[in-house]
Amino acid sequence: MIIRILNTGGTFDKAYFDAMSEFHFGDPVVAELLREANVGFDYEIESLMQKDSLDITPGDRQLIRDAVTRVTEDRILIVHGTDSMVETANCLLDVTDKTVVLFGAMQPARMRYGDAMYNLGAACAAVQLLPAGVYIAMNGLVFDPREVRKNRDKSRFEAVEPGHNPTPDG
Repeated sequence: MIIRILNTGGTFDKAYFDAMSEFHFGDPVVAELLREANVGFDYEIESLMQKDSLDITPGDRQLIRDAVTRVTEDRILIVHGTDSMVETANCLLDVTDKTVVLFGAMQPARMRYGDAMYNLGAACAAVQLLPAGVYIAMNGLVFDPREVRKNRDKSRFEAVEPGHNPTPDG
């Protein structure tokens, strides 16, 4: 089994830039993390974009969808920013013949203390074990995108009742 990893950017790939005291995108980091973890599965990484998820447009979501349907692998991970991850996942719900897991991080993967590596590990396990469908793996949990929201106050994702998924602003 080969897992396809589609990279879209988000906080996962951001790096600290000292001169401006702001976060900017660095090189995609998922390959480095997988090498360091010495994973025992094969993977292919494709970088689709390097965007903050607040800047992802409907056209970008179509590009992500096209990539998901185009690739031959039936196990797909999507590195995605957390602010609009739910929206992108919901745009993929009609992809029913592949297992697609979106994940990201609240802190850049380059930071020593953060959730990036943990979320990557959870997503890697989830994509191998779950049946076909679209999922979000964050904070040690796997969610149906129709029943999750980002809780900015608690810096985590949490389940919501079916049919009560609020706007991205919570």
